[in-house]
Amino acid sequence: MTDNSANIALLIDADNASAASIDPVLTILAELGTVNVRRAYGNWKKPALKSWETMTLKHAIEPHQQFDITKGKNATDMKMTIDAMDLLFAGRVGGFGIMSSDSDFMPLAMRIKQEGLPVYGFGTAKTPDPFKQACTRFIDVAALSKRSQAAPEAAPAGASATAPAKQPVDDEVIQLLIDAYNAVKRDERGFADLSEVGQLAGNRSSFDARNYGYARLSELVTDIPNFQTEKRDNGQLWVKRLR
Repeated sequence: MTDNSANIALLIDADNASAASIDPVLTILAELGTVNVRRAYGNWKKPALKSWETMTLKHAIEPHQQFDITKGKNATDMKMTIDAMDLLFAGRVGGFGIMSSDSDFMPLAMRIKQEGLPVYGFGTAKTPDPFKQACTRFIDVAALSKRSQAAPEAAPAGASATAPAKQPVDDEVIQLLIDAYNAVKRDERGFADLSEVGQLAGNRSSFDARNYGYARLSELVTDIPNFQTEKRDNGQLWVKRLR
C-alpha cells in the first residue's frame, strides 16, 4: 500500500485570495510534506485574477475554470468542496491547505479534520473566526508576506538581517498557553515540555506563532514575560510559568 501521509493538497479560492502570498504559503505547507496537488479555482475571465495567471505557471498550479452561474452566488466554493471531498475519500493526500478568507469553508475544514487529516487555512486577518477555528492551523497571509519581504535575498558581508516586526501577543493566546501549561505534566522544578504544551494548545485553538511575527512557538513563548524557558541537553525547550 502506498503511503500518502506526506502528499499535501493545496486548494486555492483565487476569487478570494491574493497571489502575492503563494510563495510563503507553499513554504509552510512543505513542513507537512510535498505539495503535489496544487489547484486554483475561479472565473479566469475576471481581470482581478490576472495576477494568478503568472503564479499558476511559476508554481505548477492547475487552474480550474468556474463560471459565475448566478450573480451574487459563488460557484467556486462548491467546486472546491467537491474536489476536496474526492481527494479525501480517494485516500490520495495526508493533509490540506485551503487558501481563502471565506467562512463558507468552515464545514469543509471540520469534515476533513474528522478524518484525522490536518487542515492549514491561509487568509486575511478579517477572516471570520468560525473558519479560523475549524482549521488545524490558521495563518494570516499578511503576516507571512511581511516576514518574506523582511528577509533579504542575500545579506552583504558584515550586514545584519532586519528581523520582521513582532506583533503583541493577544491576552487570549497567553491564557491559552497558561491553561495548556497547567494541564500537562511538570517536573520537580515546575518546568513542562514545550512540545506538550504546544500540542495541547493546538488541540484547542488554530492560532499560529507566525501570525505574530515569530517563526515558531518557542520564539513566541520566550518573549512572553509570563514564562521562563530552558533548553535541555537533548535540545528540547522546557517552559515554566512565572505569573
